[in-house]
Amino acid sequence: MAFSYPFARPALTVDVVVFALDQTDLQVMLIERDLQPFAGQWALPGGFVRVDETLEQAANRELEEESGLAGIFLEQLCTLGDLDRDPRERVVTVAYYALVNLQGHAVRASTDARNAAWFALDDLPELAFDHQRIVQAALTRLRAKVRYQPVGFELLPERFTLRQLQHVYEMILDRPLDKRNFRKKLLSMGILKLTTEIEQDVAHRAARLFRFDKRAYDRLTRQGFNFEI
Repeated sequence: MAFSYPFARPALTVDVVVFALDQTDLQVMLIERDLQPFAGQWALPGGFVRVDETLEQAANRELEEESGLAGIFLEQLCTLGDLDRDPRERVVTVAYYALVNLQGHAVRASTDARNAAWFALDDLPELAFDHQRIVQAALTRLRAKVRYQPVGFELLPERFTLRQLQHVYEMILDRPLDKRNFRKKLLSMGILKLTTEIEQDVAHRAARLFRFDKRAYDRLTRQGFNFEI
């Protein structure tokens, strides 16, 4: 027998902060809304959760539908439920943050988004709803997490130089790092695998390429290893 709840239920949505990195800035991917409310305004990709999907499935679906991004690092961030956060009705949102390497991940708008584009973190337009608050929460999480888990590798191509790796951490932490100490510490962890390849088509002296050895990291973690920058 069907059961009917005697009280109203709020709507549920997901919103995703997608970070990427270029040569100079930490980037955030935004979509231009095509529907009211806030039509024509920039916002985070996201939407309503369907009754037959999990929160993570909804986040991945909305991300792919509105930006074309799929199969990238995604982690739950926080839940926001202020009474007036959405002018349509009472809406609770579960926010996620995602990390992606710009190479090989072109964005494209679809469904209810007019456009999808990357914006420098320090030059974001005015955002719809409470999405500026979500971006700040995601940045705080990323800056904390990158120091104790190797999530920074998600922003890099599969093979990278030590210079590129240091650039990732300097952009996220928003401060310079001592080159010698940084490289010494990362190399001593045993989670970087030196490849036989070197950089191509660069004006400076070509550097050797490394890759993140996830199997080595997982094995060391089981033995009590702690990643810490």
